[in-house]
Amino acid sequence: MNLDEMLAASGITGNGATVNNENLKSGFVTFIGRPNVGKSTLMNNIIGQKIAITSNKPQTTRNRIQTVYTDERGQIVFVDTPGIHKAKNKLGEYMVNAAERTIKDVDLICYLVEPKAFIGEAESKILERLKNVKKPIILVINKIDMVKKEEILPVIDMYRKELDFDEIVPVSARNGNNVEDLKEAIFDYLPYGPMYYDADTVTDQPMRQIIAELIREKALYCLEDEIPHGIAVEINMLKERQTTNKKPITDIDATIICERDSHKGIIIGKGGNMLKRIGTDARFEIEKQLEMKVNLKLWVKVKKEWRDSDILMKNFGYDKKDLADN
Repeated sequence: MNLDEMLAASGITGNGATVNNENLKSGFVTFIGRPNVGKSTLMNNIIGQKIAITSNKPQTTRNRIQTVYTDERGQIVFVDTPGIHKAKNKLGEYMVNAAERTIKDVDLICYLVEPKAFIGEAESKILERLKNVKKPIILVINKIDMVKKEEILPVIDMYRKELDFDEIVPVSARNGNNVEDLKEAIFDYLPYGPMYYDADTVTDQPMRQIIAELIREKALYCLEDEIPHGIAVEINMLKERQTTNKKPITDIDATIICERDSHKGIIIGKGGNMLKRIGTDARFEIEKQLEMKVNLKLWVKVKKEWRDSDILMKNFGYDKKDLADN
């Protein structure tokens, strides 16, 4: 079985399929909220598989990432979006536009917040945007494992005064608390209709994109705070081959793109130690995805101000045409 056949069989990627059943519910759901509120972690928890990358740094997610959850009740197509924030460059504008566009396209919105006793400026702006939305909205209070139970009720009351949410569900994306309750609430508000994907489909993301994002995630964890926002990852080669002992291995060549010569030195590290660390951590995650050994080679290139270049953004997978109305 070659790499493409293995990926298709595993459900890592899949083609759309329409399955009609009047008893099934299906629809598109988005998670919105400030950066670093736990949208990708929650989506990965529901899917039961790592698709969207996570880190403790804001603005980790850059694209609209579509994943699929299917059970006996029907099918939820999740669209994970970049966090809504003030854009500082063309990449930032792309990310905010991706989030805004998603709000228009879905059947249901899950608005994620943290259990804090105040509503900041960023949350206020999102709430104002949601007041004009004519579709069901579930308030998801994430990270409840970080506070005492008695601290959650005041947060619920505070947000309830701001907007008449259809449901309010406290969860912990990290340990899974109340995630089943959230899935039940989502199905309650979805329409009856066809399944859009085969039952074993998990994401519409191509494997090259998933691998690039896994490498970027490990760079986010390893690098200093000022560097990660200025990096992208380009997959130059992805090929499966048979080793001498007849076991398959996947060769991957990838390039980490940064904006400054000084950043290149930091990414490579003394004696190449930092780049080796990123590669080792990324290879471990990629092998779990592909379920086979991986030979990963990383390079680093400087593309100055790429986040303000439409051409380079498109080359690295951030094409504004993808957000245009059909």
